[in-house]
Amino acid sequence: MKTIKFICACLLVTSSMFISSCSSDDDGGGGGTAALGTIKAKVNGSNVTTLDITTFATQVGPILQIQGNSGGTSSKAFVMNITTFDGVGTYDIGGGSTGLGQANVSYVETTVDLSNPTAPDIKTWSAPFEGGEKVGEIKISEVTDTNVKGTFFFTAKNNSDNSTKEITEGSFNIEL
Repeated sequence: MKTIKFICACLLVTSSMFISSCSSDDDGGGGGTAALGTIKAKVNGSNVTTLDITTFATQVGPILQIQGNSGGTSSKAFVMNITTFDGVGTYDIGGGSTGLGQANVSYVETTVDLSNPTAPDIKTWSAPFEGGEKVGEIKISEVTDTNVKGTFFFTAKNNSDNSTKEITEGSFNIEL
């Protein structure tokens, strides 16, 4: 009987330690799975990954800009601006008292016809959009003097045809 009580006590202590060691980060979240120098996300369910050579982040005052594109004659690009950047945390796209949130984003598809390269077909989906509701967020999980890492998701709208794009499972890991 003592052995059973001892085993139960050990299991209780071990599982308490295991559960308490797990944590969730409500501010910055996990860092995502993007390789160094890239942004990756699903756009309406299809994978998009930017090239290292075309992906970068810059900070000027309280504005952090993250952007990159996939390159080629049919490129896909992400541009994310956090307008109130102050480190690790969650930044809303849309919402708040002004409807603008703390960030704005764009997803751009550019197709170049090599027989007429001076007339590319460019389609842009942006957020926030009218109505001002929260349509996504950018989570910065890690920032150093040389790198920024995080995740994002958003719904963006094309003002020309009112179509939308769902950007999900986004992550970035970019030199700053």
